[in-house]
Amino acid sequence: MARVKTTVYIEERLRRAAKQAAARSGVHEYEVFEGALKKYLGWDILDDLWARNANLTEDEAMQLAYDELHAYRAERQADEEAAGGSRG
Repeated sequence: MARVKTTVYIEERLRRAAKQAAARSGVHEYEVFEGALKKYLGWDILDDLWARNANLTEDEAMQLAYDELHAYRAERQADEEAAGGSRG
């Protein structure tokens, strides 16, 4: 994916820590920031899911998405029923 140059303002101690982490890990400083931001946004989970399911066909991916959606809805409904209420 293409990267763009941007300016952000952070505490100096965070910048130093990121620079040290990059040096210890043998990666670029931007990769430390990018990794932290991906984790904060939950994109690390998405990257993992994409990597594990890269060989799915479009139909298989759609079925997996619907299965997960139905499982989530069933879990949410069970939680609501256990709490003694339901949503209309």
